[in-house]
Amino acid sequence: MKKVAIYPGSFDPITYGHMDIITRALNMFDELIVLVAYNPNKHYLFSVEERVEMIYEVVGKNNGQLRIDSYSGLLVDYAKKVGANVILRGLRAVSDFEYEFQMALMNRRMNKDVETVFLMTGYQWFYTSSNLIKQAACMGGSVKGLVPDIVNKKLMEKFGRPKGRVK
Repeated sequence: MKKVAIYPGSFDPITYGHMDIITRALNMFDELIVLVAYNPNKHYLFSVEERVEMIYEVVGKNNGQLRIDSYSGLLVDYAKKVGANVILRGLRAVSDFEYEFQMALMNRRMNKDVETVFLMTGYQWFYTSSNLIKQAACMGGSVKGLVPDIVNKKLMEKFGRPKGRVK
């Protein structure tokens, strides 16, 4: 049986922590779907289309093992639709686990045929999150080295170039 995993997230924006999970997952699964989630109750910096395009620019479009998609419904419904049997969730720290564990149990209750697999991000990315990166970039801080260059460029376009610090 083909092992198809879905790696869902907002990816607003994609970070090197996300890339670490994607790279390692490609060695574990036959197919990986990076699923850009959309929740109409949340505010995003980048549109779904922009997030999908950034991921394509970072990972490339010619990897037959990797697919990028977007979805706004229940994750287990999407999994059934595409024939996925694994939901992949990245963890940075123990604090992520409680929420992710609750989500995994709820997903399992709704579809017992889909397993959730937790994968710790590399230690150098434990402290990074899309929210922290957006906050730093918004205030003119450098996020170079935390996100791919194309993402850094798009963040600078959204927030404008740093203008210097207020004294």
